[in-house]
Amino acid sequence: MNGVRAKKHLGQHFLKDQNIALKIVESLSGHNNYKHLLEIGPGTGVLSNFLIEKAQYELIFMDVDQESIDYLQHQYPALKNKIIKEDFLRIDLGRYYQEPFGIIGNFPYNISSQIFFKVLEYRNQIPEVVGMIQKEVAERIASKEGNKNYGILSVLLQAFYDVEYLFSVPPNVFNPPPKVTSAVLRLKRNKTQTLDCDEKLFFRVVKQGFNNRRKTLRNALKSFDLSAEIKSLVLLDKRAEQLTVNDFVELTNHIANGES
Repeated sequence: MNGVRAKKHLGQHFLKDQNIALKIVESLSGHNNYKHLLEIGPGTGVLSNFLIEKAQYELIFMDVDQESIDYLQHQYPALKNKIIKEDFLRIDLGRYYQEPFGIIGNFPYNISSQIFFKVLEYRNQIPEVVGMIQKEVAERIASKEGNKNYGILSVLLQAFYDVEYLFSVPPNVFNPPPKVTSAVLRLKRNKTQTLDCDEKLFFRVVKQGFNNRRKTLRNALKSFDLSAEIKSLVLLDKRAEQLTVNDFVELTNHIANGES
């Protein structure tokens, strides 16, 4: 059976460098000793080939591309029942996992941010993520406050995960080569089970603040109809990119206690 054709509409760029593939797989730390591991978008199986040697993990491979699934089932017949056709963004992961599970993959770049938002939904079940994405998105997720790359995903993910930018990956090691440099990130779940604030409101405040990132928060958060007392907060003199996760928690509590 021949290899898999990369499909533009699926954002597929298949890694062909075995050394980098091994380096990605070896980046798994097994944080919190999880036993289940999900690979998103295995494609031609360049990561899968090394993952199946990791006897400590119970593996599932998830892809929406039937050609990829047929190829993997041909290459790895012993894994036939572990390769499933599902859309990660749409699936109820509870159908497959009642216990903690890690995630790894060369994520399709056109949905990489959405994948991380889904991770946030299941954050109490996902102790670790190792993923290759666009370098620009990886830098944004890993950025700290005060950096122009710092944004919504930076705050939301860093609230619940320790984020590590591991290494960059050049375009020429893919087929077809993407137009951008890639990077590998590792997320490890931190000790924050719940934030010390209304989490739904926290998400709203963060998103609204960064949707108007050039404005001070006093202007960016006008839609919250803030009381005069809250409007006088020094925090509101800053822009969203200047606030730490804890600053956003503090601001969320002020808003929760004083929306007029």
